[in-house]
Amino acid sequence: MTSENSVNGVAGGADGPADLNGPKPVLGMFDAVALIVGIVVGAGIFSFPSLVASNTASPAMFIFVWVLGGVVSLIGALCYAELASAFPSAGGDYHFLRRAFGEKLSFLFAWARVSVIQTGSVAILSFVFGDYVTQLYSLGTYSPMIYAALIITVLTAINILGIRFGAGTQKLLTALQIAGVVAVIAVGLFFAPGEVTGAAAQPVASTTTLGLVMVFVLLTFGGWNEAAYISAEMRKGRRQIVYALILGIFIITAIYVLINLAYMNVLGLGGVAGSNAVAGDMMRAVFGEGGVWFIGLLVALAALTSANATIFTGARTNYALGRDHQSFRLLGQWNERSQSPVNAFVIQGAIALALVGMSIWTRDGIQAIIDYSAPVFWFFLLMTGLSLIVLRYREPDAERVFRVPLYPVTPIIFCLTSSYLLYSSIAYTGRGAFVGVAVLVLGGIVLAALSFISRGTDTNSLRRNNDEITPA
Repeated sequence: MTSENSVNGVAGGADGPADLNGPKPVLGMFDAVALIVGIVVGAGIFSFPSLVASNTASPAMFIFVWVLGGVVSLIGALCYAELASAFPSAGGDYHFLRRAFGEKLSFLFAWARVSVIQTGSVAILSFVFGDYVTQLYSLGTYSPMIYAALIITVLTAINILGIRFGAGTQKLLTALQIAGVVAVIAVGLFFAPGEVTGAAAQPVASTTTLGLVMVFVLLTFGGWNEAAYISAEMRKGRRQIVYALILGIFIITAIYVLINLAYMNVLGLGGVAGSNAVAGDMMRAVFGEGGVWFIGLLVALAALTSANATIFTGARTNYALGRDHQSFRLLGQWNERSQSPVNAFVIQGAIALALVGMSIWTRDGIQAIIDYSAPVFWFFLLMTGLSLIVLRYREPDAERVFRVPLYPVTPIIFCLTSSYLLYSSIAYTGRGAFVGVAVLVLGGIVLAALSFISRGTDTNSLRRNNDEITPA
C-alpha cells in the first residue's frame, strides 16, 4: 500500500516536509515566472493577432479582447493558485483530479497528456523551430525534421542533467525571448514610418465576433496552468506559486497588449487583419528584409523556449502516473542526484521523436494531433475547475494558504469559460474531435485491463495466503 504522503505528492518547502523519495523544494520565484512566461509567450503571438483583427470591428475592440483574455486567464490562475498551494504536487492537474474525482479520471488525463497532448506539443514546437531555422540554414529535404529531432534530444538531455540545468536553461531562453519581444514592441511604437502601410486600407469586420475572437486570444494565452506541475518544488513554500501565477499573467497580458499596439501602429487594424505574418510584415515595413530575418530568429527562439518549458513540466505528469500506478512504475522513479524524473523524460522524448519520425509520411498529421487534442484539453481544464469546488466541499479543513476571491463566482466563471471553449473546439475540429475521444477510449480500455489484472493478482495472492494459514 502506498503511503499517504506519496499518493498525495506533498512536498511543501517551507509549509511542510518534503517527500524523501520525490521532488524537493529547489525552485525560486524567478524560475516559476520564467516557466509561465516562457511557455505562454510562444509563436502564437506572431500569428494569431491577424485572426483576431479580422474578426474585430475597431482598434479599441482589438485591444480590449487582449485585455479580456488576460482577465479570463487571471481568473483561471486564481483557481489554480488555490489548488496548487493547498495540494502541491509534481502531478499538477493529475493530482487535483485524482483527489476530487478518483483514480479513473486522473488516469485518463495522464494517459491523454503522455500520449498526445504534451508530446504532440513538444513535437509541434520543435517543428516550428526547425521551420524557421531552416530558412536561415537548410540541412536538405528533411531539414525541419532534423532540427526538430535534434532540439528534442538536446532539451531532453539538458533536463535529465538536473533541475538546475533545466530551470537555468529556461531562465536564459525566457530572458532572450523577452528581450526580443521588447525590441519588436519598441520598433512598432517608436520607429514606425510616418504613415501606416497600404495594407491598412483593407476593410475590417463590420461587427466583432466575440466568441470566435476569444477562442484565438485564449489559445495565445494557453499554457499558464503548467505552473501547477512545479508547485511541490517551490523553495519558499506554497504561497510562492500563487505570486508566480498572478505575476506571470500580468507580465503576459502587458506584453500582449503592447505588441498588438505596436502591430497596429505600423500596419493599422486592416493591415494586421490582412497579414499572414504580422510581425514579419511590421518589421519589413520598418527595416526591410533584415527585419524579417530578425523575426525568424525571434520566432525560433520563442518556439525553443516553449518547447523546453513543455518538456520540463510534461515529464512531471508522467512521474506522478508512475508513482501511483504500479504498471507504470518505471516512470515514477525520481533521480535524487539530478532532482528530476529521468525515466519520464526519456519516455516523453522517445514519444515526441516518434511523432517527428511519423511526419516523414504525413507532415500535416503532426499538426492535426494538436488540433484533435483541443477538445480533450478543454474538457480536462473544465474538470480541474470543478475539482476546486469539489475539494472545497470534500476537504474543507485542508490548509489553504490562498483562497480564490469571490468564491464560488470565480471558479464558476472559469468553468463556464472552459465549457464554451470545449464547445468551440469541438465545433471547429468537427470529425477531428473523435480522434481525441478515441485516445480517451483507448486509455479507458488500458485502465480496465490493468484493473482486471490487478484484481486477478490480488485474488491469487489471497488464495496463497489462505493456503499458508490453513492447518494441515
